[in-house]
Amino acid sequence: MLTISVINYKGGVGKTTTTANLGAALAARGKKVLLIDVDPQASLTFSFIPPEKWKEIKDSGTIKQWFDSLDSSAPIPLTPLAFAPEHVAAHIPETARLDLIASHLGLINVDLEMAAELGGASLQTAKRNYMRIHRRLASELDLIPEHAYDFALIDCPPNFNIITKNAIIASDLILVPAKPDYLSTLGIDYLRHNLTRLVGEFNEFLKIDDGSTRESINPQILGIVFTMVQRYGDAPIAQQQNMINGVKTIEMPIFESQIRLNNSGFGSAPESCLPLVLSDTSNASSVDAQDDLNRFVDEFLDRVAAIHPV
Repeated sequence: MLTISVINYKGGVGKTTTTANLGAALAARGKKVLLIDVDPQASLTFSFIPPEKWKEIKDSGTIKQWFDSLDSSAPIPLTPLAFAPEHVAAHIPETARLDLIASHLGLINVDLEMAAELGGASLQTAKRNYMRIHRRLASELDLIPEHAYDFALIDCPPNFNIITKNAIIASDLILVPAKPDYLSTLGIDYLRHNLTRLVGEFNEFLKIDDGSTRESINPQILGIVFTMVQRYGDAPIAQQQNMINGVKTIEMPIFESQIRLNNSGFGSAPESCLPLVLSDTSNASSVDAQDDLNRFVDEFLDRVAAIHPV
């Protein structure tokens, strides 16, 4: 199972839309996909289930309850919290799978509680607490049988808190959706810097964990995918193209495929609990957006195969 964190420091850049449609498209192609929503806004969750369904599980069936249980005498396993959103089943092959682990607004408090557990009476104790807290999600995902899923996609919050670090440490790859405007691209190089620092810090702390069988981490940036692209003919409008060209100077991999702006198609999709890529739409602009998504998924699979050949 390949684990991929989807992250950008800026909110409103199409991060959750990209995660939902990528996961749905992979399932439509016969893949087994686990979606994990660790963003307290729970937008990925509400892309697949209505609020009424979430109210049924909010006190016992979200990732918050899993995090809450870890310091109790009876920790609960993560995978039983995964469920198959019912609206997706008719749109994917029977051999495929798309499961979701829902989020909760209370994850904000979970992050604060984990931060309070850091530190210790000695430097060695502090480092071991760091490892224990930051590797919680990775340790749990390691327990999932290899054949259960092909991909796990983690929708991260737009920050670099402890929950985000848990996701990155658990990940093989990092995907960065970005809207081609100044504020959305401003933090991309900063994200890369923090990612490099986190990896170095984690691997350094790993050395003091005597007898550990854990391996060092090296999550690679799969690429930046530009979303909400306004097109004029076959190319982005000039202002956005200038921003795209500016990001290329950062020397990070960039997807050739882009996802165009389509407020009506993407905006209304959560109401049907079905990502646009699976929709039976006849609207011309939505069909164009579906084509964008499928080209992106083609390129995504090619890049994954190049980095992690089967």
